[in-house]
Amino acid sequence: MRMKQYKIEIAVGDQGKYYDITPLGNALYEIAIEGEKVGTLQLDENDHTHCEIQGCELDMPELHAIREGIQYHEQWASNGKNGNI
Repeated sequence: MRMKQYKIEIAVGDQGKYYDITPLGNALYEIAIEGEKVGTLQLDENDHTHCEIQGCELDMPELHAIREGIQYHEQWASNGKNGNI
């Protein structure tokens, strides 16, 4: 069962860009732009600075910003999980 999809805004240069994030379970997230999937991000719940990407068409600064946006949305820092956002 898929969790509820949400949007995050990431600064790309001097503009904001919106990404659709769909939690797939087990810290795995589908990333889409305007309904078109651009990749999958697997977060590491033990090391919040680490993540793995699958089939992503995004550059590293965007991916890191998306990772941080997901962690913020999921409230990883405030629910007892240690890590830096």
